[in-house]
Amino acid sequence: MFGYNNKQMKLNNTIEEGNEERTALGILLTISFCHLLDDTMHSMLPAIYPMLKDEFGLSFFQVGIITLVLQLTSSIIQPFVGLYADKHHGWWQLPVSMVFTLIGIFMLSYADSFLVILLSVSLFGLGSSIFHPQGSQVAQQASGGRNGLAQSIFQVGGNGGFAAGPLFAALIVIPVGLSGVRWFAFIALLLAVILIYIGKWHVKQLKVVRKRSRARWTTAKAYTRNQIYGFVFILFVLMFSKNFYTESMVSYFTFFLIEKFGVSIQTSQLCLFVFLAAEVVGTLLGGWIGDRYGRKYVIWFSIFGAAPFTIMLPYVGSLARTIILSAIIGLIIASAFSAILVYATRPHAQSYRYDSWYLLWTFIWSWRSWKYFLWMVSRPDEYPLRL
Repeated sequence: MFGYNNKQMKLNNTIEEGNEERTALGILLTISFCHLLDDTMHSMLPAIYPMLKDEFGLSFFQVGIITLVLQLTSSIIQPFVGLYADKHHGWWQLPVSMVFTLIGIFMLSYADSFLVILLSVSLFGLGSSIFHPQGSQVAQQASGGRNGLAQSIFQVGGNGGFAAGPLFAALIVIPVGLSGVRWFAFIALLLAVILIYIGKWHVKQLKVVRKRSRARWTTAKAYTRNQIYGFVFILFVLMFSKNFYTESMVSYFTFFLIEKFGVSIQTSQLCLFVFLAAEVVGTLLGGWIGDRYGRKYVIWFSIFGAAPFTIMLPYVGSLARTIILSAIIGLIIASAFSAILVYATRPHAQSYRYDSWYLLWTFIWSWRSWKYFLWMVSRPDEYPLRL
């Protein structure tokens, strides 16, 4: 499956002018920055769940419903958006995602019932689901052939956004209440303006791609549709295993540290941050190494290389060594993300189709949302819905 010849898969038509390379890098960094801002707004919502619970008297069951709606609207719709974007290209598609997010921001800031909260978070999710397929496509176009590095940079923006969202919520929303959510409207407006420029560049580049698509990529072998489906299934299994471990660490690592080493909640959160920061570094390094030495080696090292450290982690008797081990695990596990993404989109490279990847990504995020939802439902204060 992963036996592509990297030399054969390089661009036949390289960018001739250095200025064009700089422009592509500028686009790549800009779309990564947009990803950061978009995921900042997205991750702000879970950070204010305790405030919503207290202000509206919600049960854990209702908080779980909010999470379920947010994650499903931000993931399930993505393949359909990707399919539409493959057939219909318009500069307006990227900025329109911020229109939905902006409406969701104002609806949430004026929310007076559980139903309004659900509607507002669904708009947040819808805006995110429109942005991500298009954003990933822009990153691929701006890569200049370094697809792994491009997807790593794009994903690092998202990781940074998920880390920044709770911080913004703590500094802006929590002190003043739901009205503070309106400050995020400035982020949405800034993103809309930037994405207009990105969208126009995107459409312009697509016209170039159509002219050169058949000469642009070559592979060692042509694959049937059934083979491609088999490849995507293998990628799904790999991604599922990685996300299962990562989500388990995010959910339970702090409790493990508190119980075993008696650290404070704040200290446990800092230790978790070390793990997440290592994943950011691993995502970047994995993309660069995959482009340079081969993506299949990065994938297998990511899957099997972390195993010895994960086995050792529960038995380490020192807090310092535990943190170091967790950082190594995060670095190794995250290194294959961009390689898996590139392989998932590569069977469709000639037409820039991203449906296989987003079907894969949809299931992963659906799993996350159901996992969190079921955990919420299991809480003791489960009550009937109050709309």
